Amino acid sequence: MLSGQITQLRAIEPKDLEPLRLWRNKPDFRRYFREYREISVEMQEAWYRNSVLNDPRVRMFAIEDKAERLLGACGLCYIDAINRSADFSIYIGADDLYIDDVFALDAGRTLIAYGFAELNLHRIWAEIYDFDLPKQALFPKLGFTQEGRHRQTHWSEGQWSDSLFYGLLAGEARA
Repeated sequence: MLSGQITQLRAIEPKDLEPLRLWRNKPDFRRYFREYREISVEMQEAWYRNSVLNDPRVRMFAIEDKAERLLGACGLCYIDAINRSADFSIYIGADDLYIDDVFALDAGRTLIAYGFAELNLHRIWAEIYDFDLPKQALFPKLGFTQEGRHRQTHWSEGQWSDSLFYGLLAGEARA
């Protein structure tokens, strides 16, 4: 278990799958995720079995508060051991927050510290869509820099949206 100031990150367990799936399927949340389809029970179980349990390039965690209430999930994906980089992922499903300045900020800092200290990463990156204003506000607070934009990569809600790329290097991470 990884402990932040107000959150803790622990292994995702089978009991977490249904609440995480329901949060991911909320239309207000799903619009922000690369996996845009509604997730079935079977899809969620396959993700857990294939990615969470068996893919060494994935480190996913359940986010809890200190009272052990499930809040959401976060993780490092597409871990590249040669280039020491990984994709950063986070959301808070509890209380319909998605991203906030309390739980997401604390869990994000904890995950970043883990990535650099424990996984010996050099770079943590993220791709989001230009309409994801909550993550655009969160990332600078975590130390990320917007590194680029790919134009019109994502069709959503009747229009094209850009992908924004953020990066954080080990030497830039805040303690």
